[in-house]
Amino acid sequence: MLTYQQALDYIYSFIDHEKLQPDKYEPSRFDLTNMRALLGMLGDPHHHLRAVHVAGTKGKGSTCAMMASVLQVADYKAGLFTQPHLHTFRERIQINGRLVSEEEMVTLLEKQRPSIEQLPDPSTFEIMTALAFQYFAEQEVDFAVIETGLGGRLDTTNVLDPLVAAITSISYDHTYILGNTLAEIASEKAGIIKEGKPVVCAPQRPEAQKVIVDKCLERNAPLTLVGRDWLWERTEANVDGQGLRLTCQMPDAEGLMLPGTEEEFWVPFLGPYQLINATTAIATLDQLYRQGVDVSLEHVNEGLRTTHWPGRLEILSRNPLLVMDGAHNVDSVQRMTRTLAEDLPFDRLIVVAGFSADKDIAGMMAELTSTADELVLTKSVHPRSADPEEVAKRTSGTKSRISVIENVPAALWHALKEARPEDLVCVTGSLFVVAEARAAWLDAQGVDFERDPAS
Repeated sequence: MLTYQQALDYIYSFIDHEKLQPDKYEPSRFDLTNMRALLGMLGDPHHHLRAVHVAGTKGKGSTCAMMASVLQVADYKAGLFTQPHLHTFRERIQINGRLVSEEEMVTLLEKQRPSIEQLPDPSTFEIMTALAFQYFAEQEVDFAVIETGLGGRLDTTNVLDPLVAAITSISYDHTYILGNTLAEIASEKAGIIKEGKPVVCAPQRPEAQKVIVDKCLERNAPLTLVGRDWLWERTEANVDGQGLRLTCQMPDAEGLMLPGTEEEFWVPFLGPYQLINATTAIATLDQLYRQGVDVSLEHVNEGLRTTHWPGRLEILSRNPLLVMDGAHNVDSVQRMTRTLAEDLPFDRLIVVAGFSADKDIAGMMAELTSTADELVLTKSVHPRSADPEEVAKRTSGTKSRISVIENVPAALWHALKEARPEDLVCVTGSLFVVAEARAAWLDAQGVDFERDPAS
């Protein structure tokens, strides 16, 4: 019998696309042949899942977490598969907020090893996905809320035939695989759209939305557009979250809300874009309701209010303000800095930032240096991390004072030491940097939290 650490080592011994540099990716390797073969040897557990499938560039995880929380409040057994994780691999596979246990992980992997070893060049994410699908099937979840890993069309999760598909905000990311235009990227995300199955789409730029609309027409998939069929506005905001007023514009009276009616909700996240994510989640739940799922507005209200999604504009301290947000592309950095300026009171902004080498670092640095008073560049232990010294050398003519401290915890403590009580310290860039900083902060506060032995 494997130990949990040995199970992790085994999973990560295969091709891990999360850790590869962009020049080592082989786009031709991305297909569903291995995934279908592995699941077939396991008895096709995904065929037993009533799934909600979510793709997009930004907002996938929080949208999935909100839906799973609402389904749990409605007394359903809700599986949640997301990626990446912050502190433990087990965060990726949850049922009603409980992480898969170490023992369950080992048992699942022991069952799968003979099948895995029959595959040519299996990938870490194929194994992760199979573990999640098998676990959810064995645990007989009522619903499985599944986030895509990369893209959609050729993502390992795209063997599902979901009850409903949702597409969150699309922006530039992973362009070396998904394409260099929004239309190309949207085409990959739209690959999760299935024949005749309803689709919910968050607001998109015109070129991306056209691709999704056309794909829905091609596949006879009924399309709900957030911004047309569901309208939202913010009612209030503070450091604890924000109020959401939702208006239903659906053309019939078969859903959660009657056409033309309004309801108010509370979202425990900062950022106007989280209201879009919440609206997308509600519109998707409305599609489940139309298929006979017993979800009420009371369930939605309580489920949204109690959703937990750490590391995304998460406030960990208020004196000074300490915010952590895994903003990993230009669009998300712009959203983050705008939210900090509009929603949080502070004097100076001190940013701790580290990036993955395959991202638009110049674009993110341009945004950060236009707003930060001080910028501390760092790097995580992740193999895709960019060298902060090189980032600093390529950055000039900014108002920000820039320093380099390669160790993430040391960079965090430096920023907090520099900060006055009225300042704001923000840790951002790679989610791996956020994870290391968050772990260091929680350790210093004596908070016991779940993490993998290697971390």
